[in-house]
Amino acid sequence: MTTLLLIFIGSFAIGVPIAFVLGLTALYYLLFVSSVPIMILGQRLYAGVDNFVLLAIPFFVFAGELMNRTKITEDLVNFAKMLVGWIPGALAQVNIVTSVFFAGLTGAAVADTAAIGSILIPAMKDEGYTAEYAAAVTVTSSIIGPIIPPSINMVVYSTVTMESVGALFMAGFAPGIAIALGLMIIALFFALRENHPRRKERLAKGEAWRTTRKSLLALLAPVILVGGIFSGQFTPTEAAAVACAYVLFVGVFIFRTLGWKEIFESLKVTAVTSSVILFIISIATVFATMLTLERIPAHIAHYILSLTQNKYIFLLVINIFLLFVGMIMETGVSVILLAPILLPVATSLGIHPLHFALVMLVNLNIGLNTPPLGVCLYVAAPIAKVRFEKIARAAVPFIAMQIVVLMIITYIPEIILFLPRLLGYIT
Repeated sequence: MTTLLLIFIGSFAIGVPIAFVLGLTALYYLLFVSSVPIMILGQRLYAGVDNFVLLAIPFFVFAGELMNRTKITEDLVNFAKMLVGWIPGALAQVNIVTSVFFAGLTGAAVADTAAIGSILIPAMKDEGYTAEYAAAVTVTSSIIGPIIPPSINMVVYSTVTMESVGALFMAGFAPGIAIALGLMIIALFFALRENHPRRKERLAKGEAWRTTRKSLLALLAPVILVGGIFSGQFTPTEAAAVACAYVLFVGVFIFRTLGWKEIFESLKVTAVTSSVILFIISIATVFATMLTLERIPAHIAHYILSLTQNKYIFLLVINIFLLFVGMIMETGVSVILLAPILLPVATSLGIHPLHFALVMLVNLNIGLNTPPLGVCLYVAAPIAKVRFEKIARAAVPFIAMQIVVLMIITYIPEIILFLPRLLGYIT
């Protein structure tokens, strides 16, 4: 096992992509450590992606790419300006509220950062906000995307734990809204301190209705997706396909911003992005098999329970651990590797599995805006034309608020469980 640990840590330390780190470690185990036939490698690679639920991933990615090319984002920004433009620090507030709307379309933080950042970061700079502050608001609000449904990470979590995707989606609403409100409070504090601008003039007569009417098609997309899932009209996977069909119809026949070129480019990006995600899931399944054969999950569970059997202390320790993991490892990989290990321990201590799922997912998503991994930082940096280190420093107060919200939902589980219980997903 020492050799396996050295291979894992050594390859990770020198910058080998995480999928190949997992693959090399598992391959060495099968060849030189285990007596299991090597043919299991192919079987587990296939089994890792042989799941109907995973079809939602390429569909949601494709829907997100199409939405970015239909000018739907611009309509969402204008609608958010109408709603919160009067609050001090208007564009920062608009940035956060737009992320809430955009979350209902793609469920991907990187897409949120790129789409909203390309519009609002330059606009915020023009109004006198510093580049790093504008980027920090965009990056930290983008993690709302994978928390409010639909969410690719929730689909992955469902695959490895058998938790209901619908229940996960419903449980994500309250934490996502809570994070948005927390970020808006921080933005208000900076607005009052730095005298950030806001809209002072009243909206022209009929302007609110015109903006709402123009944004209606964009706002209707998440209503169709989420409403269809929760009403039982279609599964999350089917909802993703419906999202693609809806955006294609709107983009081609109503907005007329989608042509063959844009559709083809979206398909190319979808193929690359989805193949990377599914490849990681496939390799991680082989790695998880290695861990199971060596009874690593059982040993970790036993060790954790030997430290404490107090669920409140356990949750605190897990929060600290997952915040660290989120900084250095991709969210989907972390879910695949850690959820099957930690979930049984949590449930044995009396923690509701749905509550633990959202605590884990929020934890890991915070890692999307924290270095050294912090992929959203790297996406925002070229848009803002500022080094990602400066964005990371400017993001610290917003990240601190995210952690405060995380602690609140950790120790008040009913915030997460109320909606799923109300709709009958749990008793």
